[in-house]
Amino acid sequence: MAAADLATHPGHLARRLQQAHHLLWNTMVSEEITSPQFAVLNALVAEPGVDQRTVGERVGLDRSTIAEVISRLDRRGLLHKVRDPRDGRRFVLRLTDEGLRTHRKLAVRTARMNQVFLAPLSAEERTVFFDLIRRVADAAEGLRNPAEPSAARG
Repeated sequence: MAAADLATHPGHLARRLQQAHHLLWNTMVSEEITSPQFAVLNALVAEPGVDQRTVGERVGLDRSTIAEVISRLDRRGLLHKVRDPRDGRRFVLRLTDEGLRTHRKLAVRTARMNQVFLAPLSAEERTVFFDLIRRVADAAEGLRNPAEPSAARG
């Protein structure tokens, strides 16, 4: 059997892309705050006061991962968990002043990093790239969270 052409394997290419992103993130954005942690900060800038489950949905992190990310950001003093006054069983999340400052600083660095990351593509190609990768990512979410069999049949 001949060797597989990994240039045609999306998982292999996605892993290489993730490795490049990780390297750029650590050198250009932050060695302390991870990309998923930044995504949570960003979600809370966009929607202050949402609960942990909702933030996880917004940024595409599963329950255990979002719990760990929230815990780390809380320990760093970047967000507060506050009991929801309308529903005492849940907590809502709010960025601290330091969390807002950190987000602002990292947002600028992230924009620069994205310019470097996407430099090989023209503006048109970037639009197509984002459309295609978003479609694949959205479809992959469906694989991770498949609809109930009876609901899928309609």
